[in-house]
Amino acid sequence: MTGSRSITRERPLFVFDGHCVLCSTGASFIMKHDRHGRVQFASAQSELGSAIYRKVGIPVDESYLLIDSTGCHTKSDGYFRLARILGGWWRVALIGKVLPRPVRDWLYDRLAFNRYRWFGQTEQCALLTPEQRSRLVTEDDALRRQLGT
Repeated sequence: MTGSRSITRERPLFVFDGHCVLCSTGASFIMKHDRHGRVQFASAQSELGSAIYRKVGIPVDESYLLIDSTGCHTKSDGYFRLARILGGWWRVALIGKVLPRPVRDWLYDRLAFNRYRWFGQTEQCALLTPEQRSRLVTEDDALRRQLGT
């Protein structure tokens, strides 16, 4: 799935599980530290987020999605792509690429599988501040055309 060219977007879009405390907290953390606003966000539970997951053909529980000009990225490769996009000190995270992808993704899968049990669930995007909620994308005409919806 990593790098699938079926969906692209000039401005990166991070699609995350808005009911997951870990995922919402992670999105909030990225928003807080992405001072240049390079990345936009969408909840997987939104109409747009659901349409993206249907097009990509993976369940929400499998991975978040990072869509950029090179395609759709998931799991550990998506985080490394995000580190490149954000630049600066974020690039330190690229050291994790020393681990082979199957090992990185196995670790990701274990965390994803247990995320509700370990971190809990919340109402959609309840952990985001009003300012952060304003960075959520609910509609994107160019993306909709790619989705065929």
